[in-house]
Amino acid sequence: MPGKRYQEAEKLFDKEAVYEPQQAIELVKQASKAKFDETVEVAVRLGVDPKKQDQNVRGVVVLPHGTGKTKRVLVFAKGDKAKEAEAAGADFVGDQDMINRIQQGWFDFDVCVATPDMMSEVGKLGRILGGKGLMPNPKAGTVTFDVTKAVQEIKAGKIEYRLDRAGQIHAPIGKVSFDSEKLIENLKALVEALNRAKPASAKGVYLKNISVSSTMGPGARVNTQVYR
Repeated sequence: MPGKRYQEAEKLFDKEAVYEPQQAIELVKQASKAKFDETVEVAVRLGVDPKKQDQNVRGVVVLPHGTGKTKRVLVFAKGDKAKEAEAAGADFVGDQDMINRIQQGWFDFDVCVATPDMMSEVGKLGRILGGKGLMPNPKAGTVTFDVTKAVQEIKAGKIEYRLDRAGQIHAPIGKVSFDSEKLIENLKALVEALNRAKPASAKGVYLKNISVSSTMGPGARVNTQVYR
């Protein structure tokens, strides 16, 4: 059964209502009662079949106002590319030394980037990193020789989105302490990226449902017509 704080927050929402983006964001901010700066999260239900490979929606987007969390970036690189990664602001840079640390149970990072020439070695961590969603991936822009761009985009607020088995995308768009306008612009950037990623084989209504919520709060349904 939901806690008292959640039940109080829930009274602010009309479960049958569909809100304009600004209304939804302001309700979520108003309902946030936790003692920490909650993340504002978006759940988007898409009109695709997650079982079909050609409808597996996945990609990245740089949120214009970031997520409110500075991600710790690990770069697997050698030589000049390692120096470039350090200059770009990577938190950890290395090759076999970093692979050894991870094999020993070290995970003090949020995102991995690797140069293509390192992937034969990094691939050996597939089971470890893959299970945590940390494996570098070309589709996510995290397997690249342009390590400067990769690191800077991640630090600026790049997030990865991926369709789950229920046909939904879940993504953070900031903190409840953000101004409403910044959250609205981040939400717009995410939905526009999803629209661009629409599979050619997807039929019918693509944006079926959008809801926003805080980490500990109830969700508010957003009018999808705004983004179609």
